[in-house]
Amino acid sequence: MGGPGDQPEGTPDGVPPGTEDEYRSVVFDESFIRAARLQEFSARERTTEHAPAVRSRPQPHRRLSRQALILVLMIVIALSTALYMGVRNPYGDPGAARNPVEPLRSTVVPLAPRGAVPGTADVERLFTSSPAAQFRLGAGGIALPPSRRTANFSEGQVVNALTTAKDYIVRSSLYPEVLSGKQVRPVRILVDGDQLDQFDRSFQHPAADGRHVPTGWLVRFDPALAELADDEIRVRGSLRVSEADSATLEVTSDHTFVYALRPAGADAKAEASLFTVRRELHFRFDRDDLRLHQTQLVGSATQAGPLSCAADSADHLRPLLAGQKATGGAPAGTDPYATGGTTALCGTLADRAQPKV
Repeated sequence: MGGPGDQPEGTPDGVPPGTEDEYRSVVFDESFIRAARLQEFSARERTTEHAPAVRSRPQPHRRLSRQALILVLMIVIALSTALYMGVRNPYGDPGAARNPVEPLRSTVVPLAPRGAVPGTADVERLFTSSPAAQFRLGAGGIALPPSRRTANFSEGQVVNALTTAKDYIVRSSLYPEVLSGKQVRPVRILVDGDQLDQFDRSFQHPAADGRHVPTGWLVRFDPALAELADDEIRVRGSLRVSEADSATLEVTSDHTFVYALRPAGADAKAEASLFTVRRELHFRFDRDDLRLHQTQLVGSATQAGPLSCAADSADHLRPLLAGQKATGGAPAGTDPYATGGTTALCGTLADRAQPKV
């Protein structure tokens, strides 16, 4: 019998005996095959004698080096972009110190009528026979001026400041729940956080000291005396924006509001009268305020009438209504020796400012 390696047909012709045994120790494993270099002559090369051209498989380490170079390049570009954007950040460094926020300084000047307050049950007639006949209704009378970038603020930031100022004016002068004294929160949420203590103290402990005057922050009527006879308030005025410094935008507003009022609890047939409020407000915005949609109200000057000079207008406005006259020809006495207060002011409401009914 033949051995396990013997072929059934015997050794092929032309092959010396024992040749196969010489190569039994050679093992062509997978790693050997993968490491082998593949070479192939092209058709043109095969027709030419001794052609040296060889087509080789691309080397993996060369592809890896190219990919690594691209990755490093992308990382460098990303870091450079991040650094550039950090330098150009329009909101500045969040950790930078803020300028101190000034407290609000406010004045309220009552305007006393010379005679009885004119009135009628026809509210539309009140408006058409007054200087407010051409005023626009509500927020439509608070128009934004053309917006342009400044040296240190973009056009978008300027628009943001104007929009926030308008929002404050609307909420503090036109919201029925604010005018009636029922709410202050719609206004409070727009106030810079560093002014909230002053704002809250003004309503918790109102005082005619120029610092804690609720009617400096907003317009509100004594709910025991008057209520709106018409929700469509007439408004006219303007807004101006400027750059105070490289970190602060300022917006100044000057608007006149005309309200139709009637006695609290009266029916719709009761006579109504007009009440006019002119508000000049001075807003400031740093980059935090612009980001948070808040504002610093640092100045408020209000003229309102018809009011009695003797009435306290710090907490609520106490309007004189149809048929009423001002009592007392002068505001409450001022003590020049007292500290912590402000001089009482009062004016006379011009006859031409009243409706002709």
